[in-house]
Amino acid sequence: MKEKQNNYWKKNLTVLWFSTFISGIGFSMITPFMPLYINTLGNFTKSQLVTWNGLIFSATFLVMAFISPVWGKIADRRGRKLMLIRASLGMAIVITLQAFVVAPWQLLVLRLLQGVFSGFISNANTLIASTAPRSQSGRALGTLNTGVMSGTLLGPLVGGAIAQYFGYRVPFLITGTLLFIAFILVVTFIQEDFHPIAKEDEESTKEIFHNLKHPKIIFALFVTTFIIYASNTSINPFVSLYTKQLMNGSSNVTLVAGLVAAMPGIANVIAAPRFGALGDRIGTEKILIGGLFFAFLVYIPQAFVTNIWQLAGLRFLVGISDACLAPQVQTMLAKNTSHKYTGRIFGYNQSFQSMGNVAGPLLGSSIAGFYNYSAVFLFTSSLALINFIWVFSNLKVKNKSHL
Repeated sequence: MKEKQNNYWKKNLTVLWFSTFISGIGFSMITPFMPLYINTLGNFTKSQLVTWNGLIFSATFLVMAFISPVWGKIADRRGRKLMLIRASLGMAIVITLQAFVVAPWQLLVLRLLQGVFSGFISNANTLIASTAPRSQSGRALGTLNTGVMSGTLLGPLVGGAIAQYFGYRVPFLITGTLLFIAFILVVTFIQEDFHPIAKEDEESTKEIFHNLKHPKIIFALFVTTFIIYASNTSINPFVSLYTKQLMNGSSNVTLVAGLVAAMPGIANVIAAPRFGALGDRIGTEKILIGGLFFAFLVYIPQAFVTNIWQLAGLRFLVGISDACLAPQVQTMLAKNTSHKYTGRIFGYNQSFQSMGNVAGPLLGSSIAGFYNYSAVFLFTSSLALINFIWVFSNLKVKNKSHL
């Protein structure tokens, strides 16, 4: 029976790894040329184009921030597999429709709907967190993380090539097709032994948090998720401009900027499963604390680089710190939450992730505009330090309570 259970969650992990991989390719395939696609939908001034870009980019994440806890609650009631089916099929349809828009407002509406149907990656994490043995949850979630990260790295290369030769609309059709394949894989192969909670036994969100052994730790992990994603995306608005500045106007700016942007993901793919397995052996908390302090250290020198290869090397180290953070946060959430309410907790974590994805570029562009590019890295480093102190103090209190 034990062997059967092991095969059950391992099979889910294999299917979801491939599903998140192709989903990651699809999502990241359309991101690099989205501003160019928007520009083809009308005759805009520079100010109008910037405004449409900001609205269309942020729309999905803003909706996700509000809707994710709702889907998390439904996942706890109806099952995580159903949420994977809902997300993959819904987004397959919505993203396919984005290939046929003729005005920016139509794209904005569809991006809002994309936020409503979102959550495939977070629900994949939730299902693995609720089915994998807790002694192996770090390795399992770290491995799953490499699926979406690998796809995210490959996507811009594939999407750029397709858009170059076949136009901007074709990648949306391909992304929709990839998500439909993920839908078929989930329906066909994912198994979930789900036992719904009786309605009379269901607890409110307030009661769930009240009954948690360490609610302050859970909230600290939510904020950590916010800071991780805000830090990672804060450089996005100016990475190509910073690269151009360091390269003194070289003609290879676009290629090198793409390489710099990919560095954290490459490191994350290599390191995440290893840190997950190490956390299962020595303690997930130790990996998280080490990652937070390392993040504080690696952001500082990025403000003082003098050539592009220094920046690329430091961005690789950022990926190492990320491998100690996001998967470990998910593992700690899984280990400190009842399986009955994993969906709700992971839904709130997804909300903080979405808010980080919105806040990061806004903070980065604002600070760079008022000061300079270097100030963004120093500000991000200070956020990491504050987060390290907060999480460390909360974990210290938790450990004392066990004595």
